[in-house]
Amino acid sequence: MNAWEFLTSGPEQTQLLAAHLAKLLKAGDLIILSGELGAGKTTFTQGLGRSLGVREGIISPTFVLVRIHPNRPDGHNPGGPDLVHVDAYRLATPGEIDDIDLERTMDDSVTVVEWGVDRVEHLAASRLEIELVRAVGGDTAAASGIPETLDADDASVELDALFAGSFDADEDCDEPRTLRLSAIGPRWEGIDFSVLGQPMTTTE
Repeated sequence: MNAWEFLTSGPEQTQLLAAHLAKLLKAGDLIILSGELGAGKTTFTQGLGRSLGVREGIISPTFVLVRIHPNRPDGHNPGGPDLVHVDAYRLATPGEIDDIDLERTMDDSVTVVEWGVDRVEHLAASRLEIELVRAVGGDTAAASGIPETLDADDASVELDALFAGSFDADEDCDEPRTLRLSAIGPRWEGIDFSVLGQPMTTTE
């Protein structure tokens, strides 16, 4: 397992980091998000989805356990994977996860599971685990240098234009966040996550 730790200054940079991560993703990838309420899990997923080019309207799936956001053929990433957004908070066992039939969509989608630790690891041989920690009163000046443009199809996409006004209302607060990313399994061997920004720490 390889691990990286990044610091973002608030929801904007959290989404920027997610946008850069999206460029490394492909159909079949599994991402498990953890963190307390308000840590930025849905805000992160919004940035991921915008960069993947899926249908807008990503909100917390709390009352609908699974939301599928199809790729937009008229968007900036036509032909990319769909995004499946899951809230596993009320799913206590792997059996309950199996009941929502994620295997049906995983091969064609990037699957993001909030509250998925110890619940969905059996779904794939490889996964990314990302813990978001909101550091109340932290130093935003120390945030990592996350690139502010995104290269897509040889064109420079301004991320501010992609993400302006897209934050989850329950998580939109200008506080620094630490994102701890663990890359597990053969899919992620040799992948350099420093392209997301300057990591604070790395572990191999």
